Amino acid sequence: MGTEIRGGLVTFFTMSYIIVLNPLIIGTVGSSLGEGTFLGGGDAPNLAAVAAATALVAGVMSILMGVVANFPIALAAGLGLNAVVAYSIAFLPGMTWPDAMGLVVLEGLIILVLVLTGFRTAVFKAVPRELKTAISVGIGLFIAFIGLVDAGFVRIPASMATPVELGVAGSVAGWPMLVFVFGLVLSIVLMTRRVKGALLISILSATVLAVIIEAVAKVGPQAIDGSNPTGWELNSPALPEDGIIAVPDFSLLGQFSLFGSIEKIGILAVVLLVFTLLLADFFDTMGTMVAVGSEAGLLDEEGSPPKSKQILIVDSIGAIAGGAGSVSSNTSYIESAAGVGDGARTGLASVTTGVAFLLATFLSPLVDMVPFEAATPALVVVGFLMVMQVSGIDWRNYEVAIPAFLTIVLMPFTYSITVGMGAGFIAFVILKLAAGKARDVHPLMWGTAVLFVIYFGLGPIKAALGI
Repeated sequence: MGTEIRGGLVTFFTMSYIIVLNPLIIGTVGSSLGEGTFLGGGDAPNLAAVAAATALVAGVMSILMGVVANFPIALAAGLGLNAVVAYSIAFLPGMTWPDAMGLVVLEGLIILVLVLTGFRTAVFKAVPRELKTAISVGIGLFIAFIGLVDAGFVRIPASMATPVELGVAGSVAGWPMLVFVFGLVLSIVLMTRRVKGALLISILSATVLAVIIEAVAKVGPQAIDGSNPTGWELNSPALPEDGIIAVPDFSLLGQFSLFGSIEKIGILAVVLLVFTLLLADFFDTMGTMVAVGSEAGLLDEEGSPPKSKQILIVDSIGAIAGGAGSVSSNTSYIESAAGVGDGARTGLASVTTGVAFLLATFLSPLVDMVPFEAATPALVVVGFLMVMQVSGIDWRNYEVAIPAFLTIVLMPFTYSITVGMGAGFIAFVILKLAAGKARDVHPLMWGTAVLFVIYFGLGPIKAALGI
């Protein structure tokens, strides 16, 4: 039990950034062009309410995952999905935030039906084992890249001469980056020495160091305009001035309109937008549960985790709950692999993460103390553990190796699990067809490849339709 609880806390600390980041993404965008109505209906951002609702829905859904599926995956508002809702849906002329969240609920309901009818599980089982392995490896590289970028260890250079560079102008500069390096080295050393709770110890130790540094050096956060580049990436690890407890504001719950968007943008636009959300949500979870299950050693001979249907049901309900709670679709988090890397193997870890999220609705000042630089070393370490599975792919067989390669590299390079999976699926079908082995491809793989072709062409399709 101690290992499960510790693993659940590690998962919480590695994904608790969503409590701060989700409000910054969906809470600071006006609902439509020229109107400027923010989430909650006010004329100014209400970040506290968004943070409270984000933590509440994540807590409830993570507990539900632990109880129903007994699997060590936690849920929260999906990064990428929330940006789509904010910038591609709510920002449309005439749309309101309740309309946008209604589309999220609608997408969740459709996915739930697909799960209950067995279609989503059938698609998952139709994916060849080699591609499942590639998905896990690709996600390993992806979350390692997320950790490096979120910590500022890798960033876009001011000169724009290259896509990314090391730190500031190619140097490890600033106290926050030192905290990241300290946390990464500490976690690697502790894991090498087989110390229990290595990742949690690393996160807590790095946080204490960060608080001390901020108290002495007054580093401050990085500014949006690019000033103070050696500051903290997101939140400054300062001791709370007004105490560690704050009364949560749950006023956003229930503020959604299921079919209001149809009157605003038309049924065709609604169908395309729901399809965009659905396809991303549909396959992100599949990749996540394979990666986490593989890291935990919980996959069966076909590369599927136990109780796959229950996992997918809870994840589908998460989309519905996220829309109903006005915090965007909640989905399974790949950061759960950090808890698995620290020993989590059962749903008790997810329940622990969920309880921590519920407490965070009251302890948001305390959660704000953990900076990216202290939490992200865990993602880099777990990324390494997941990439170790790359030896399970037959690299001499081009029919499998090339789709696997595209899956692996495109996840971090495009910052999207869905894009990597889509490219791999399409390449697999094309190469099997070219090799005269079309009969070896499961019918659902054909259908999925076609859907991904449509997904990749949604931009030109919308432009052609004037959407």
